Amino acid sequence: MLTYVHKEMTSEALSTCVSRSALEIITAANIKQDSLSGQFGHDEYHFDNNAFDKSYRYINEQRGFILAALLSPGVLSAWIAFGKLIHTVQDFYAHSNYVSMWLDAHSNNGAPPAPSEIDPVQKDLLESPSLHSSKVYFPMDMFYFIPPLRKISLALLPRDSHGWMNLDSPKQGFKFDYARAAAIKRTIYEFGILEKLLTPEMLTKFTDI
Repeated sequence: MLTYVHKEMTSEALSTCVSRSALEIITAANIKQDSLSGQFGHDEYHFDNNAFDKSYRYINEQRGFILAALLSPGVLSAWIAFGKLIHTVQDFYAHSNYVSMWLDAHSNNGAPPAPSEIDPVQKDLLESPSLHSSKVYFPMDMFYFIPPLRKISLALLPRDSHGWMNLDSPKQGFKFDYARAAAIKRTIYEFGILEKLLTPEMLTKFTDI
């Protein structure tokens, strides 16, 4: 998703859960995942190229880093790890066909439910063999990000490419609203997991409230 979208979603999901300082660090770590170094060789950051197992391992690793960090005197590393974690889960809905599958399963006579109704962790969809994420085809997917070359890029890219599948911005159509809603709910869900994992003292340290 675009940087401003990640910022908006993170703020909307967490602004009442953590301090302003915590939110700033979490957000900065989130958007840093989209830096140039995070775009190459790190499918696990973005659920790209069907890297589901790698991405879930990465998410679990970040949870482990959060716990380890909160056992030390500081808290900065915990905020950074959580920012990295939520970037990955947010991108899941923009880089996979989860939204399309959910709409297919829940539309009534062609009328889709409101975006606010999407379930971000519907088990049968998460475990479906039909679930897949966008593949990045170099160099054509890079040309997609250059506006004058976008049409040419899409004409040459297969339908399972990032260029065709992504729901990174409102320009991708109505499904973006569902991806955004699901990503916000998933961010809240991930914070809820921390609430269950952490001791009251560790949670207070993490939230900084």
